Amino acid sequence: MRVRRLISLGVALIAGVGFIVLAPSAGAAGPRPAFQLPFPCNQSWTGNSSNSSAHRSWELDFNRGGTPDADLGDTVVAAAAGKVVISAHQGSANGYGNLVKIDHGGGWSTYYAHLRVRSVALNAQVTRGQKIGEVGNTSKPGNNISPHLHYEVRTTDASYPANIQKAVFNGATFGYPNQTLTSRNCGGGENPHDATEVCGSGFNQVDEAAIGSAATVHLLWNNGTSQNCVVTIKKTSIGAASAVSAYLEVQGADRVTDSGNFEYYAGPVRAAAPAKCVKWGGSAGSARYDSPFEHCG
Repeated sequence: MRVRRLISLGVALIAGVGFIVLAPSAGAAGPRPAFQLPFPCNQSWTGNSSNSSAHRSWELDFNRGGTPDADLGDTVVAAAAGKVVISAHQGSANGYGNLVKIDHGGGWSTYYAHLRVRSVALNAQVTRGQKIGEVGNTSKPGNNISPHLHYEVRTTDASYPANIQKAVFNGATFGYPNQTLTSRNCGGGENPHDATEVCGSGFNQVDEAAIGSAATVHLLWNNGTSQNCVVTIKKTSIGAASAVSAYLEVQGADRVTDSGNFEYYAGPVRAAAPAKCVKWGGSAGSARYDSPFEHCG
C-alpha cells in the first residue's frame, strides 16, 4: 500500500490496468500524512486497543517489554513531521499526564500520552523520527498505571471522540485490536519502502538503474499476469515531498507516467506486456534514467 502522494481523489486510472481505489482520507481537510510507528527504527512494539476500559475506538497503548516497568524511559519519536501544539503535563484535567500533541497540517494530529519526560517544547517544528519524549506512567492524581505509550490519531472533521481515526503505519492500517509491528520510522535516513512491496504480490525485479544519487528506478515482472511494473524509490529527501517520477512504455502503446512531489516513491506504473519490449525509467529532481526498448517478453 502506498502512502506518499499528496492526493485527494478516490480513484486513479492506470493504462492497461483499470481503476485502482485509493485509501480515503477519512473526510479530513487534507490527505493522511505518511505516519510511521512512534518508536525508533527496527524496534518491535505491540499495540493494544482493548486493554483499558477508558479507551475510545482506535486509541492504542504500546509496550514491548515482558515486565510492567520494562519500557519505562524508552524513546518515543514523532510519527510524522509537524508542529508541537501541546507539550504539557495535563494535571487533573484528564488522564494523559505528560502529553505531546503534534499538528501535521491538513487537519491531522497525533497524541503521545503518559510520557515520563517531554523532549520538545510548545511550537517546536519536529521531523518524522525525532525524539519527542520517553515512555512513562504519568497521569492524573490517584491514577496508578503501568508504563506505556498511549497513542491517538485525530482529525478536525468531527467532534471528539468521532474524530479519532484508525492508526496507519508505513502505509498499512493497524490490525486492531492487537498487533506487533516493527518500526520503519528511520528518521528520514532510509526509505521504508521497496519496489517489490510497492508493486505488489507476484512481482519480481528484473532490472534497476540509479538516478544519480537521489533515487533508484526498478523494473519488475509478474509472470502470472504478464505485467511489468515500474517504481522509483527515493534515496534522498526521504519523507519530504520532492519531484520524482516513474514511467513505463510498452512497444506500440502510449507511455504511462506517474509524476509529482512525493515523499517516498513514484509509481507503481503497471501495464501488460506479453511478448512485447518495454521502455522504462524515471526521474528525481533534475536527474533521470531512460532505457531503450528492452526486456522483450
